[in-house]
Amino acid sequence: MSSTQIDVYRDWLGIKETARPLNHYQLLGLKLFEDDPNAVRASYRKLNAHVRKYAAGEYGPQSQALLNELCQAMLCLTDNVRKTEYDTSLGRAAAPSAGKAKTFEELLVARKVVTAEQLEKARRLSKTIGVEVRDAILQQRSAPAEQVMPVYAESIGLPFIELSDVEVDESLLPKVPAITARQQSCVPLMVADGRVLMMAPHLLPPEIEDLLRLRFGMPVRLVLVTPGDVNQVIGKHYSREAAAAEQASGPARPVQAAAPATTSAPAKPAVKAPPVDKAARKKQQRMAMFIAFNF
Repeated sequence: MSSTQIDVYRDWLGIKETARPLNHYQLLGLKLFEDDPNAVRASYRKLNAHVRKYAAGEYGPQSQALLNELCQAMLCLTDNVRKTEYDTSLGRAAAPSAGKAKTFEELLVARKVVTAEQLEKARRLSKTIGVEVRDAILQQRSAPAEQVMPVYAESIGLPFIELSDVEVDESLLPKVPAITARQQSCVPLMVADGRVLMMAPHLLPPEIEDLLRLRFGMPVRLVLVTPGDVNQVIGKHYSREAAAAEQASGPARPVQAAAPATTSAPAKPAVKAPPVDKAARKKQQRMAMFIAFNF
């Protein structure tokens, strides 16, 4: 069978539905409106591994395109905000009440990522040095980041991705200053549904999200990754020398989105970053000791 004749959905994923395009649930082999993010990730991981088998042969381009499509579907369905919007577009009135959601700590123990004893040890370190329990667990190496971060993502309703599963849209990288990428441990991943998806191992401060929104001219949504994965991208694309040069030349200014050609209104002045609270700055510096390692 030639590569021009293959139907990757039918031949690789076993999807019998002939109507196109497929929705995210059909693509990932899930029941319509599946609300369990763990089930979404499990199905994604299974299909990702299967499609990768075709990456080295003549179907390499088709394999990569399908991998990207699977990834985008998973990222949407494991993001509480985007999933709600997507489900509404498919005709869902409202999601049924699932009761009280488990906390990050409860999920860690329930999924056997750490023991109750390891969790208590991390709590003590967290209180002693003023970092989150998540960071204390990583510092104590109670569990690998690849197991801790997906649970953390689930607990706060955000998606998690491994760098090996996705292609970074390198055309977006120049829009983020090196000093911002390195200090905040964040890099752009892709644009999806009119939003720029930013990779980071932690939540971004609101003022940083605002600046990124101004630079890209669109809303920002976070995709959680391990510290190692984000550092890999930062090390490749945002050098220390570039960050130092930016710092020496003054604070970076957001790039305003281009105004429509028909408007005659004067451009608004660039918005400077608001001052950072000293307590927040100290907390961020403590977190950097455990997660960033970039500057």
